[in-house]
Amino acid sequence: MNYWLFKSEPDTFGVDDLARCKDATTAWDGVRNYQVRNFLRDSIRKGDQGFFYHSSCAEPGIAGVVRVVRAGYPEAAALDRKHRYFDPSSDPESPRWYSVDVRLERRIEPAISLETLRKHAHGALSEMLILRRGNRLSITPVTREEWRFILSLA
Repeated sequence: MNYWLFKSEPDTFGVDDLARCKDATTAWDGVRNYQVRNFLRDSIRKGDQGFFYHSSCAEPGIAGVVRVVRAGYPEAAALDRKHRYFDPSSDPESPRWYSVDVRLERRIEPAISLETLRKHAHGALSEMLILRRGNRLSITPVTREEWRFILSLA
């Protein structure tokens, strides 16, 4: 099993929105970065777990735990002219963008703040990608050790 950190702006789609979805499950779509697309297509597997991270908000931090319930598949939104994630250069014969389906396992309340994570940036979380300067990826891998340590903070 692999572990991931899924970033989303809560004003766009937050942990509460995921909780309101049917079976608390949704497609993680709209990714328009090739490195992250490769994670979605090639690396993220059914059964993997992830942190749901709220970004670009007053209190960024880990707000929940999700489980991947469907591995990477071509993103339908990229082909739908009416969808906000439509990509006119997408080709159904050679998909460019991918999604995975995630289900909310549990909320983390209170959320584990970015400030709290940074307090451990020179210790248990010294290699965590979300804490690196300039990291803008919406999905990043999390090591087993980082996963366990962060859960101990919840």
